[in-house]
Amino acid sequence: MRIVLLGPPGAGKGTQAKQISETYKIPHISTGDIFRENMSNDTPLGKKAKEYIAQGLLVPDELVVDMVADRLSQDDVLSANYGYLLDGFPRTVFQAQALSQINAKRDCELDFAINLEVPFDILIERISGRRICPTCQATYHIKYNKPKIEGICDLDGTPLYQREDDKVETVKKRIDVYQEQTEPLIEYYQNKHKIININGLQDMNDVFENIKEILSGVN
Repeated sequence: MRIVLLGPPGAGKGTQAKQISETYKIPHISTGDIFRENMSNDTPLGKKAKEYIAQGLLVPDELVVDMVADRLSQDDVLSANYGYLLDGFPRTVFQAQALSQINAKRDCELDFAINLEVPFDILIERISGRRICPTCQATYHIKYNKPKIEGICDLDGTPLYQREDDKVETVKKRIDVYQEQTEPLIEYYQNKHKIININGLQDMNDVFENIKEILSGVN
């Protein structure tokens, strides 16, 4: 089974990816993890990525594709009958076309692009309300998961803080970038009859039940 998981920041992709991976025995492949592994292991691809990042440049699509292609050639993917769950890739139509070419070399194709839909105003509330303990990394929310004492970690009494990435203006920029990149990507997969839209506002267990219903007919 070959799946791409789409959805804006804060849509719950990580939670669903973990459940899909465990239930269907396919590796969950995050592009963030691929980047970290390549750079920490100082692979040739990782060295190239570092050069771009050091200059404050975006890593080019071609290099991202090479990293993903390398990851998809590893044993855990091959032993799952060339199965995978991609999270964070593709982000652009170019990357989606490259993924199709990678699959074609294995004489297979993508089964689904699952798109978790959540209204952007809800996403902003979800993300900007997060508060983190700098000591134990426990996560709270000012509305949905409040600490017993406002602004203080329940576990160790440390004052909580808001990450830069979680501030409202930053979240809005992340969503704008996602929307700009992803609308053409969703259209691309719609034209190929691969896109499955899921209501991401539901309870996370209900979201997964919806996904399971869709995947039940796929080998």
